[in-house]
Amino acid sequence: MAVLVEGITYMHEHTTIDLSRIKNIDDTNLNCFEETVKEYKKLYTKGVRNIVDVTVMDMKRNPLYVQKAAEASGINIVQATGFYTERFLPEIVDDYSTQQLAELMVKEIEEGIADTTIKAQIIGEIGSSKDGWTEREKKVFQAAVIAQKKTGVPITTHTTLGTFGHEQVAFFKENDVDLSKVVIGHVDLNGSGEYVLHMLEQGVYVEFDTVGKENYLPDIERVKMLQQIEAAGYTDKVFLSMDITRKSNLEYQEGIGYSYLLDVFVPMMKENGISEDFIQKMLVTNPQRFFSER
Repeated sequence: MAVLVEGITYMHEHTTIDLSRIKNIDDTNLNCFEETVKEYKKLYTKGVRNIVDVTVMDMKRNPLYVQKAAEASGINIVQATGFYTERFLPEIVDDYSTQQLAELMVKEIEEGIADTTIKAQIIGEIGSSKDGWTEREKKVFQAAVIAQKKTGVPITTHTTLGTFGHEQVAFFKENDVDLSKVVIGHVDLNGSGEYVLHMLEQGVYVEFDTVGKENYLPDIERVKMLQQIEAAGYTDKVFLSMDITRKSNLEYQEGIGYSYLLDVFVPMMKENGISEDFIQKMLVTNPQRFFSER
């Protein structure tokens, strides 16, 4: 069975996520099921058929909740295994060996996430900190490589504010990972088209996955980076998404909502000369290829 169905794919989202114990803000406990499903149904009317949910261990993941949201909205939601960044790593990252961590991820891919039968179909978002990584974060990357080679499922990463992406790519190359099975996340937050092009030249995929988060970077700057990427001819390995993690991002709290990507950012790209072909690749074709190359 294909991982994705035909249609638009949001490649980096969280149907439910709870980071509030670290951030001490209830807003970061995204647990508004009905409101999320309402927006997912709206996305469905706009041609969205897939959402890649990259909520992993100690983000308070809830695979049954996500499955219910998929059933209620009609959208195919891909679920993940793995671990996040230093502040959110569970104790087992210390207690388990690298091999044991890898075996846990393999189990979730082959048998089911936690105590469910819902199989993970992507590893990550495995993350590095700003401008570097901790020993525990590196251990997670090492385990993810083992699990990826064993199962063939792709890896998706988190770069804090778009930093340390080049080093992530170098690590995967050094460990003989098939770079066509790796996507480096949050690269748009780096703000440099040249920085992103260097990664694309190595053969990895990249994500412009914080669209709409203009408190980090104005969307027009994202568009300028995409113009640079298209001009250089690297249109086959770029994805789009929004990485919504807060209640205040949703429409019911007057946030921009999930549809912003299609209703506002796509027209902005068109107005600034991004081709329809590149837009379709980022939303439809490139995700399909990423998951089909097993």
